[in-house]
Amino acid sequence: MLDDMAIATDFLVTAKAAVRNLAVAITETATPEVKKLLRRELDTAIDTHDKIAQYMIKNEMYHAYNVDEQVEHDLKKADIALELIKNNKFV
Repeated sequence: MLDDMAIATDFLVTAKAAVRNLAVAITETATPEVKKLLRRELDTAIDTHDKIAQYMIKNEMYHAYNVDEQVEHDLKKADIALELIKNNKFV
């Protein structure tokens, strides 16, 4: 069962990968028209990543400005995941 935080986290990770992949694609492209198109897509990907991150920060799913809080948050999520696996409730 996925909750809002799991979905948002997956979306954030995917958006971050899109930013990286588009940046690499720009450096590998020789055609000016393709570079221009990829730059527009990169701007969109960066904006999408920011919107997701801001949503997660606002809803206390992501503690970007407090490393200690984020580590504690991540450890709790890891404990929950381990408990689900232990009880065979992870489907």
